[in-house]
Amino acid sequence: MSAPASNPSNPRQAACAVLLRVMKDGCYADQLMDRELSKGNLSGPDRGLFAELVFGVLRRQGTLDHVLSGLLAQPLARQEPQVLIFLRLGLYQLMYLDRIPESAAVNESVNLAKQALPRASGLVNAVLRNYLRHKDSVIFPDPVAAPAASIAARHSHPAWLVKLWFSQMGEAETELLAEASSCQPPLTLRVNTLKTTRAELLERFASNGITAVACTFSAVGILIEGRHHIPGLPGFREGFFAVQDEASQLAGILLDPQPGERVLDTCAAPGGKATHLAQLMDNRGELLAMDVSGSKLPLIQEAAQRLGITNMRTRAADLLQSGALPADAFDRVLLDAPCSGLGVIRRNPEAKWRLTPDDISRLAATQKTMLKNAIRMLKPGGVLVYSTCSTTREENEDVVVDFLTRHPHCVLENLNEIFPDYRELLTEEGMFRAWPHRYNMDGFFSARIRKK
Repeated sequence: MSAPASNPSNPRQAACAVLLRVMKDGCYADQLMDRELSKGNLSGPDRGLFAELVFGVLRRQGTLDHVLSGLLAQPLARQEPQVLIFLRLGLYQLMYLDRIPESAAVNESVNLAKQALPRASGLVNAVLRNYLRHKDSVIFPDPVAAPAASIAARHSHPAWLVKLWFSQMGEAETELLAEASSCQPPLTLRVNTLKTTRAELLERFASNGITAVACTFSAVGILIEGRHHIPGLPGFREGFFAVQDEASQLAGILLDPQPGERVLDTCAAPGGKATHLAQLMDNRGELLAMDVSGSKLPLIQEAAQRLGITNMRTRAADLLQSGALPADAFDRVLLDAPCSGLGVIRRNPEAKWRLTPDDISRLAATQKTMLKNAIRMLKPGGVLVYSTCSTTREENEDVVVDFLTRHPHCVLENLNEIFPDYRELLTEEGMFRAWPHRYNMDGFFSARIRKK
């Protein structure tokens, strides 16, 4: 099997190369894409098409495979990986990209096969043209007889995940969540109030022809319309903003660090929440940004430097080790725990095809250990926020309840009483829950715990 060109200048070739690496090697799509774009082989609209194809195919892979399974004589599992990528790329363009003529989508997919795997070009041509002939008669599972299978196929999610959402929120809301989780996410910025204000930055965007609006809940959040090269946005180099979803911004706001305090971010890379904490502290006091991966600390340091943050230091340490840092040392602690990422699968869509239910249980066990070790570092009377970007109860409410039953010296604070303006985002027990289908934010959870 020959590989795609090592330096592809065609967005479809580049997308094919990235998707093949994601499938075969388990690589992360965004990292591979950044590497490809940094080569400078793609410019202008080609950069946008490249990103659309990679993320689009990964987001819609379940639906594409359902349709392909009805067009192929052999099961998908018996197809060569590269052939499957050719077919997914071609079918994605036919099903979801109205601006690309059908003939171009087919011809470009066939040409892609001819260049990389000539013997597959006939199959690619036949399957895609067969789809065009029968696209109005594609059959999906019956939503009444098989609701989970229907949602999984139509909105492109693993069946086990749809069933998990069913158990949490019922069929109607699962449909809405599944649909939202397969769409392109918004581009959300956090205004750096150490250097500017939201009003000033909105005015600057407007004067540069960029459509932007204030976020609903975060007082420093801005939603940007359209696709943009982030470093090219006005104010980026000056450090006027950072990219951070609104739900993620609220985690720092709920911790509410004060100027002059000693604050710890336990799993800080790549630095979005850590730099927000420094901003909330007005760049005063002491902020320790800790991460298990020493190689990721430069990312935090670079972000802090660009944003003009000086009260932060970084340290490599493993929160799974109980003695990672001294006990009773910090006024406030943020534990944004490693999780399944099911709340951000529209940003990292390859994750939903890798995860299994066993991964959720494994991650929950790790989270419980991390929470136990993190609370040890908190001063008596101090506050800890436990957060994840997962939608599962097992990684969120269940972890908090388990922790509280084992640590009677800690108490769950009711966020409804502390932050009444966020009441519609909060559960009856006073924990924070954001959902993509309700608020166009990432799926996010936070609970605030006080050490007596």
